[in-house]
Amino acid sequence: MSIKGLVRLGGALACAFALHAANAQTVKITPLGTHAGELCDRDRATIFEDPTGVRILYDAGQSVTGGSDPRLGTIHVVLLSHAHTDHIGDRKIAGMDLGTCDRPETVSALPNTTVAEIAAAKNSSLIMIRNMAFFLSRKIENIRGKPVGTCAEPGGAIAAIQAAPCIAPVELGGSKVVKAAGAANGVEITTVYAAHDSTLTRDMLTDAQKKALEPDNISVSLGAPSGYVIKFTNGLTVYLSGDTGLHTEMKTVVRDFYRVKLAVMNLGPNAISSEAAAYAMNELVDPVAVIVSHPNEGVTTGGKLKPGSRTARFIDLLRGKSAYLAKSGTTMEFNGAAQCVGGCN
Repeated sequence: MSIKGLVRLGGALACAFALHAANAQTVKITPLGTHAGELCDRDRATIFEDPTGVRILYDAGQSVTGGSDPRLGTIHVVLLSHAHTDHIGDRKIAGMDLGTCDRPETVSALPNTTVAEIAAAKNSSLIMIRNMAFFLSRKIENIRGKPVGTCAEPGGAIAAIQAAPCIAPVELGGSKVVKAAGAANGVEITTVYAAHDSTLTRDMLTDAQKKALEPDNISVSLGAPSGYVIKFTNGLTVYLSGDTGLHTEMKTVVRDFYRVKLAVMNLGPNAISSEAAAYAMNELVDPVAVIVSHPNEGVTTGGKLKPGSRTARFIDLLRGKSAYLAKSGTTMEFNGAAQCVGGCN
């Protein structure tokens, strides 16, 4: 072989080695639910940890104890898909395994919400639709007694570690990059369309706002609901559906443009049926693997899937895809090809 050929071969081998090394690093995904080892009615909260150490909390909701929940650890980024109570967290658990999986026991988290409590306690960056970020910044200000600033983006990226909570407002389609200190690359987080709603309940508003709205029996919307696409540094691209019905951007944007490999699918029946969710995964998004979340039912008993549940129906309808349940406290590890290499059963 010529010298030029050897150089080309060496370059190809180096690229292949670099790709293998990236894929060998895993994204860790840990659901935080109301009952250890189970997937229960109120479970939404999920932590994603990039190989560089960036830790992201998605839709804290009602299955955490608030900012002091010992399961949280470090939280660099807080994401919120929309402002409904079961996502923004008007209630929280007083402790693990209280009540039943179908009807967990919760207590009020007002006036602050679990999302605001956690961001305030963890000095997190809030990446979400603009009006939700502004609304929560005031809640955090009420907790800390200090105004909340906008996250700085030196070099086009938000530093994972912040000295205080900050907001990074975006519109639909907007992206932010979060980078760990010393990392070559950051985690890219993009908001994508969701066919749903994002209206607050009036009990989250100030007294003056409540009085103004009560005569017409309405409340205020905090902007567009969203899902997210996250590109991790090991090459894994994940779709977080948020609460959503079927829509064409599942194919044109999430599948065709972002080419997602792993989907976290919300199964709440107010947004989507088991049949429609399976169609979304099979025909529109077409990921390699699916994690089932937001079930609005007790899905498991003793960690095992209940036959006859809406979740079981959804999984039965999936074709050619690995399906995993978001069981509380179970950390799943995925390589860049969306293959689960640890914690999945």
